[in-house]
Amino acid sequence: MTSAETPEGPEFLTLGLDPDFIGYEDAWEFQRQIHAEVAAGKTPDTVILLEHSSVFTAGKRTEDSERPTDGTPVIDVDRGGKITWHGPGQLVGYPIMKLPMPIDVVGYVRWLEQVLIDSIAEIGLKTERVEGRSGVWAPVGDTHVKLAAIGIRVAEHTTMHGFALNCNNSLDPYDTIVACGIRDAKTSTISELLGRDVTPSMAAEVVKKHLKKIGKVSL
Repeated sequence: MTSAETPEGPEFLTLGLDPDFIGYEDAWEFQRQIHAEVAAGKTPDTVILLEHSSVFTAGKRTEDSERPTDGTPVIDVDRGGKITWHGPGQLVGYPIMKLPMPIDVVGYVRWLEQVLIDSIAEIGLKTERVEGRSGVWAPVGDTHVKLAAIGIRVAEHTTMHGFALNCNNSLDPYDTIVACGIRDAKTSTISELLGRDVTPSMAAEVVKKHLKKIGKVSL
C-alpha cells in the first residue's frame, strides 16, 4: 500500500513496510518513474521508504569474488558501490532529489550519512562515519560494525537509489557475500546493538523527521 505525505521539504511515499514487502524490480521501476518526473520538474523531490523482499543487488563495481557463495541469484543495478542485501527488517530509503549545481556527489553522500547518524542517535545508539568508507558505523570495542549502506546514482542532476538501514533483520544473508566489498568488518542491526526490537516502521518515522529538518539538500 502506498501512502504519501507532503511536509516542508521532500514528499514521502511509503511504498510498503512489514508485512507488505516490495520486490526489488518493482520498486526499481517505480523509482525510475518518479525520477523522470522529478528530473522534468513535474514532481517535487520525493523520498520512497520501504522494506524489500529478500534480494541481493550488485552495484557496478562488484567483483565476482564478492558475489554469493551458494549461487543465489543477484540483480545487477546501475548504482554505485558493490554488492549488498536487502530484505525484511531493513528500512530502505530512495531519495529522488534534484541536486544544486555544480553537482557534489560526495557531499550528497555525506548529507545522507548525517541524516542517518542523527536518526539513529535519536533512537538511542551512537554511530559515526569511518574514514575511507561510506555508510554509517557503530563503534564496538576497538572496531566498528556497519549499520547502514549507501549506494546512489545521479542522472539529469537528480539522485536515485539511496540507503539501507539495518533495523531488526537477519544477518545470515551477509555470510554468503562480501558486503559492500569490505572483508575486514562485520554488519549488525540497531536491535542487536540496543538489545531491544527496533522495526523499520519505527525507524522510518525518525528518519522522516530528520530529512524534514535538513530540508532541501544544501551542499
